[in-house]
Amino acid sequence: MTTEERKTLPDSEFGLPERREYPMPDAAHVRAAEAYFRYCPENLRHKLATAILARANQYGVTIHSPEILSYATDNVRQSKK
Repeated sequence: MTTEERKTLPDSEFGLPERREYPMPDAAHVRAAEAYFRYCPENLRHKLATAILARANQYGVTIHSPEILSYATDNVRQSKK
């Protein structure tokens, strides 16, 4: 993705919209966001994991990262309390 293409994306296409980081306009970018998840600041990982999982579901991408999947499991546990 070129810089110009990235600039034209709406904030909603990013895993972290307020920072315009981790663009996910298609399945390939969802996989890239999964690969670069480890570089996300700790305090934003919950938000990014949720965004990655939502986009993965939308594009039919299987997430393999145990760390991202653990955030999903933690969210389910917390919502049942």
